[in-house]
Amino acid sequence: MSSLYLGVDVGTSSTKGVIVDSQGNLLAQAVRQHKVDNPKPGFFEMDARIWWEEFTSITQELCAAPDVTSNKIRAVGTSGMGPCVGIADEDMNPLAPTILYGVDSRATQEIEELNAAFGEDTIYDIGGSYLSSQAGGPKFRWLANNNPQAFEAARRFFMPATYLAYQLTGQYVMDHQSASQLDPLYDLGNKTWNRQYCRAVLGNMETPELRWGNEQAGTVTTQAARETGLPQGIPVITGTIDAWAEGVSADAVNPGDLMLMYGTTLFLICTGQKRMSYPSLWGTAGVCPDTFSLAGGMATSGAITNWLEELCGGPGFEALTREAGASKAGAGGLLCLPYFAGERTPIADPQARGTLTGLTLSTTRGDLYRAVLEGTAFGVAHNIEAFESAGARIERLVAVGGGTKGGLWTEIVSSVTGKVQVIPKYSIGASYGDAFMAAAAVEGLDAVDMARWNPPARVIEPDPSLQGLYQEMFARYRELYEQTKGVQHYLASL
Repeated sequence: MSSLYLGVDVGTSSTKGVIVDSQGNLLAQAVRQHKVDNPKPGFFEMDARIWWEEFTSITQELCAAPDVTSNKIRAVGTSGMGPCVGIADEDMNPLAPTILYGVDSRATQEIEELNAAFGEDTIYDIGGSYLSSQAGGPKFRWLANNNPQAFEAARRFFMPATYLAYQLTGQYVMDHQSASQLDPLYDLGNKTWNRQYCRAVLGNMETPELRWGNEQAGTVTTQAARETGLPQGIPVITGTIDAWAEGVSADAVNPGDLMLMYGTTLFLICTGQKRMSYPSLWGTAGVCPDTFSLAGGMATSGAITNWLEELCGGPGFEALTREAGASKAGAGGLLCLPYFAGERTPIADPQARGTLTGLTLSTTRGDLYRAVLEGTAFGVAHNIEAFESAGARIERLVAVGGGTKGGLWTEIVSSVTGKVQVIPKYSIGASYGDAFMAAAAVEGLDAVDMARWNPPARVIEPDPSLQGLYQEMFARYRELYEQTKGVQHYLASL
């Protein structure tokens, strides 16, 4: 009788759960869709109580699946979007909507306040990142400034994995990776809370006990077993942020790995054995002990392809991909800056704007689509250049996400960057990584076992015949932004 493992991830648009066996075979999965609240421009938040409602609903469904018997489930893993800032009383009852990660930009004034209080460069030196909309610390300060009653009543704080671990086990824990994104609260060099900054920023809140994502948080309580259908007493791991759990799912958390997530936005995580820093990138703890991460993210990627597909009357991505393939490299003389929602890394310019240069009366729909794919590939190359400037050693690039399925996009990225990309067999996402971490905590699995769970399915090689053209176009891509930055900022002001 095979042991089974449950993994549940709370994402921006849905919560997903899977049950896998000890060989990594997917036996059952379930999804619950939800919406993020957007009460004002730049505000993105969510009621954390929804996460537990969806978790219990998903686990009840999965435990009743034909191939699953609940008493075979040996451990539980969770993850979620982040870094988020939720505040709660001592029993983990939320006191305000949870403020989401970098998409929420409300705390601009508070970034300035914390930089003035502690020193911008000092924060960077201690925590590995400059303060931005991605950082958690300014969002605590925003709550203190704008919701003082809830802030003063708060005794604990959380992200999705912290919240779910508490509901399941009654233990108040957070993993190092998540904590390291709550700048300036975490000391990256010493891998511990910075007590001085915590006292100044958190008010009456206590800090959770720090553990690694695959370490046990506790065991399922009688009450949680009753609500979820899970066996009482089975281990629950501490969990982590979803992007890093997805790295686990793709076997991309070993030193020298760079995970490239193709989605609505584009996210990159590089793992190393030494701390890596770059001003516009995010230096954090790794998901595994004795590792560090450097992360970056483009504000849009798949979002632009969706926009263009709709703009063209909805011909479908298969048709657009065929036409883009016929367009050939260089997109008929078009060059795209993919800054359709500003840009996060490496230029850190929220006022940047999307640009298409080289349009003529003979430009085709396929040219436009190819230019968008090439533009996002140039954005990847720009980020990789920044990673390598920070001392990252990129030995293996692992591609995950929906954008890996079409073929052409990944081929263009490999040819632009000159990097081979490995695409794993399963692209289930973070919930699969959660299940693996749960299995690792119980069975002592390691990276070799993850490679066995999710082996490479495809390898994408660069086309050497395109290297010269794409190197020249990348140089023009960099030049185009610098030459038009002032115009973009003026247009953004309108």
